[in-house]
Amino acid sequence: MILALAGGVGGAKLANGFAKNLSPDQLLIVVNTGDDFEHFGFPISPDLDTVTYTLAGMSNTTAGWGLAGESWKFMNALERLGGEGWFRLGDQDLATHVMRAAWLSEGQNLSDVTAEITKRLGILHSIVPMSDQQVRTVVETEAGRMSFQMYFVREQCGPVIKNIYYEGATKANPSQAFMSALDREDVDAIVICPSNPLLSIAPILALREVRARLVAHNAPVVAISPIIDGKAVKGPVAKIFKEIGLDASALGVARYYGDLLDGMVIDTKDSGLEASISVVGPQTLVTETLMRSTDDQIQLAREVMEFSQLLSRRDNTKVGSS
Repeated sequence: MILALAGGVGGAKLANGFAKNLSPDQLLIVVNTGDDFEHFGFPISPDLDTVTYTLAGMSNTTAGWGLAGESWKFMNALERLGGEGWFRLGDQDLATHVMRAAWLSEGQNLSDVTAEITKRLGILHSIVPMSDQQVRTVVETEAGRMSFQMYFVREQCGPVIKNIYYEGATKANPSQAFMSALDREDVDAIVICPSNPLLSIAPILALREVRARLVAHNAPVVAISPIIDGKAVKGPVAKIFKEIGLDASALGVARYYGDLLDGMVIDTKDSGLEASISVVGPQTLVTETLMRSTDDQIQLAREVMEFSQLLSRRDNTKVGSS
């Protein structure tokens, strides 16, 4: 049983690798919802949709978001009428948001809606939101305070970030499926996918009691670095690390997660950091972590599972900082 924490493209790729290796009852994918927002009245869940479309084999692998074979007649018509087009809603993708809005208005929660969407797209593995309560990632920048999507999409990650807040997280409970997984003793590994630690994983860890329960869990916690050779595989993680005073490297990622980790997976290009990471605390696996193909996803997932099996059970004696 693997409990995977994911968000964004990197998280979706590794989650897909796990799904190709494991049966549905052996995997639970918990997805960040701090990026969620409302746009033109529609509830948008970007990370949930990215993971869902990836496991369904429907994702636009070139763009890294949205659906393959997308068309844009709705957006073109919207812009003709003066609507803001900075967040692109494709014609096919729009159907997901319309149905999510309809089901939520009927009283279903986000977990129920996500289960319905994944079932209808033929996904057998469980994809669940981190919480059914609202959590919103907000960034404080040199240009002012703004929602994550404003920063990420409209502003193209341009403004310098001074701080990041996860509004509502300390009052929000994990979703029922996530909470149940945290209570299970047969979880073999808790895997932090190569997602942005500050934007995709931190909102999950900020939920009520989640970090403490992960630290106390008897399953090894393993993180895969989303930074290779000082550069982000995708997105602004390296940029933001530097702006808020963190080391933009695999070592910086290990320091950020601190005593949460039993294991750390880094790319071969970062093999020189292995000794320094071991000082932080986690045991280290050095391998090829860049996932260019589905085969790469499957191979990395398999290596992460094998590495997790080799890790000693948590003894709560490691040192580190977060």
